[in-house]
Amino acid sequence: MQTLASKRLVLRMFRESDLDEYAEMCADPEVMRYIGDGHCFSRPEAWRNMAMIIGHWQLRGFGLWAVEEKRTEALLGRVGCWQPEGWPGFEIGWALRRQFWKQGYATEAALQVVDYAFNRLGQERVISLIQPENSQSVAVALRLGMKFDGYTELLEQPVLVYALDRKRASRP
Repeated sequence: MQTLASKRLVLRMFRESDLDEYAEMCADPEVMRYIGDGHCFSRPEAWRNMAMIIGHWQLRGFGLWAVEEKRTEALLGRVGCWQPEGWPGFEIGWALRRQFWKQGYATEAALQVVDYAFNRLGQERVISLIQPENSQSVAVALRLGMKFDGYTELLEQPVLVYALDRKRASRP
């Protein structure tokens, strides 16, 4: 698994020691509001979710990274590539603990992931699937250069599809 870094962040594999901070994030109704069906995870569910993320890496060779702030080594959340069986495309996704919102961390981490998807994994197109009410994630997608590309249904929820093609991403 590749580790990525930006000015303020390290994107790395999840560790068992991340569980306290990850479980806190997954128990926060504001964080989980637009993820899946919106239900908060118990601590055991958060642990199983971390294990699923690690399993995705094993099965696909890519996945979600734990995002760590370099300065404090705090776990901020998760950002990365996601494409489980039946998914509508190669997704770039993000979720951060609420105290780290509105500081540019999601965009900073996701820019590293977009570059990784295009230049290391050879993807031609990436998408982000965002619930219509999630204006903060729409703003992140737009900062990544993504454009609205239609609608789909995911986990019985209507979602917006934002997309970025490699050709468009490489333009100056």
